[in-house]
Amino acid sequence: MFILGGLTGILLCSCSTLHFYSQAVAGQVEMMQKAQPVARVIVSPKTKPLLKQKLATVSDILSFAATEMHLPAKGQYERYSDLGRSHVVWVVFAAPEFSVAPKTWRYPFLGKLTYRGFFKESLALQEAAKLKAEGYDVHVAGVDAYSTLGFLRDPLLNTFIGRDDADLAELICHELTHQRLYLKGDTDFNEAFATAVGQEGARRWLKARGRLKDLAQYERDLRAERAFVNLALATREELKKIYAATDESRESELSQKQAVLERFKNRAITLDQRHQGSMSIERWFNKPVNNARLATLSTYFEMLPGFEAMLRRGAGNLEAYFNEVESMRQLTVAARRQRILSLAP
Repeated sequence: MFILGGLTGILLCSCSTLHFYSQAVAGQVEMMQKAQPVARVIVSPKTKPLLKQKLATVSDILSFAATEMHLPAKGQYERYSDLGRSHVVWVVFAAPEFSVAPKTWRYPFLGKLTYRGFFKESLALQEAAKLKAEGYDVHVAGVDAYSTLGFLRDPLLNTFIGRDDADLAELICHELTHQRLYLKGDTDFNEAFATAVGQEGARRWLKARGRLKDLAQYERDLRAERAFVNLALATREELKKIYAATDESRESELSQKQAVLERFKNRAITLDQRHQGSMSIERWFNKPVNNARLATLSTYFEMLPGFEAMLRRGAGNLEAYFNEVESMRQLTVAARRQRILSLAP
């Protein structure tokens, strides 16, 4: 996930969006003010042993990311910031009631993105309420990390430092990938690409460190996640067909939509049972499932198999892989999407 708010953005935006960019600047400033050099945090007697261990692990991951993953780790994550909350930002996603296409917002330098981020949950909920009143399906999610795409030196945060080592390696490589390559206005491409590199980075790091049991568990977790995501994407396709039937009444569309989502829940629970409840599916369904929430999964995972196939085709040569992805910069969003989807097995 990546968000950028800055003084330049404020100068370029209209008065109606001034408040949004103001809160983004305030949130970024808070993060930087609370950041301390990692070296100082490690030697502090107030630092808990687990945090010291995690900071040392991240240092090793960063070294690996730079030398083995060809990612721009230098100067990144050299400071640690405890924000005193569980998420760094809260992100609002929206989609029309009868469409799987997400709503987009335009930002300076970044182009169109399919989300709106806030450093305070209350502001995100206000935005969500406004969109819901306009008839949108809405989803609000807490986000633990994001990248400023190299514009700033990103700190480590308490919101994600406690993850297990495999997930931590994936996250670090994911966010650094955004700095290596970002294509303006193409959220799905950027996030799926970063997900592919992040997961590959976690695999390679675990293997290089001889943590084969952890690697095997990580692969099992990814397979379970992929099975659930495939169910969600299939559900989204079902809904897309329903919405395309223009002769249906609103009541009929709504009824069919609810039936599809209920089947999705039942199938997901059955899948979780096959995995001995390890997927925590019931908890996932505690929040409403709608077009907006399904769109978030599509953003990260629909093009992921294509990116993975491209990496395999190049025998895992990362520099060649990055160059091939970079070569798609001149294509349109639609052309890039079609090309990546065509590579999926």
